[in-house]
Amino acid sequence: MGEYVVLDGATALAIPTKYGQSLTVTENNEMTLHWVSKDHTGNIWFETHINLATLGSSNTSKIAQTLCTILQTARAHNTSFLKQSKGVTVLTQLDFPRDWGLGTSSTLINNIAQWAQIDGFTLLKESFGGSGYDIAAAQHSTPIFYSLKNSTPHVQPCKLTWSFTDHLFFVHLNQKQDSKKGIETYTGKQTDAGLIETISDLSRKTLLCYTLTDFERIINAHEKKIASLLGQATVKELLFNDYPNSIKSLGAWGGDFILATGSKQDMAYFKNKGYTTIIAFDDMIA
Repeated sequence: MGEYVVLDGATALAIPTKYGQSLTVTENNEMTLHWVSKDHTGNIWFETHINLATLGSSNTSKIAQTLCTILQTARAHNTSFLKQSKGVTVLTQLDFPRDWGLGTSSTLINNIAQWAQIDGFTLLKESFGGSGYDIAAAQHSTPIFYSLKNSTPHVQPCKLTWSFTDHLFFVHLNQKQDSKKGIETYTGKQTDAGLIETISDLSRKTLLCYTLTDFERIINAHEKKIASLLGQATVKELLFNDYPNSIKSLGAWGGDFILATGSKQDMAYFKNKGYTTIIAFDDMIA
């Protein structure tokens, strides 16, 4: 709850998932930084060598250059980072498919920040950009309220006592959405104090949802507000206008997962439309 408007100070609700990404560092005799990234099946999807002195790479791919920027930014905040005499091999391992959009970049940045012993929010801001809510989620194992006050992250752990999670599930839209592009779409939109407080209020009211109907009312209101702000149709209007229950976009609109309300029988609606990756709320959430 609170996507996009969290960038302008709204309070967002973030709920960590069971899925994540690990980073393992071992020494090698190559005198370089050997980076290996594996997907959830154990297959290597990215590999490169990085110069330890400059933290630059002859690999001109966008992924390699972004990685170098993150590492260089980390060294700027900790000058001893990766200054050892031996080489290192870094292995990152996802336990979810890369196109799921559960925070491939944010979990990586958080892991690198911990490795470099620097602040994860600062590393995100100076290398990749964004509100930082996903960094906060990566650092917590419980739901949180997250906000930016004068560009400073504020995190408040909270507890959800929802009794209706068996009627909540996630549906993957068969495409990954670029978070940066989502932010670019939002940037420049006219937000005001009233809208920011409305979104914050909707986020906070999730704690007061005692029935599924209460919850649906809140996410429907949230969808309408963000759709109006972006000048876009909601995902339900666009793809699922005959679905009888509620649907909420998550993160950058247009891809990754949606949250739907309904029974196990309602999942068949999405499967019949070709959306076969469906995960129950309790199977996704930490």
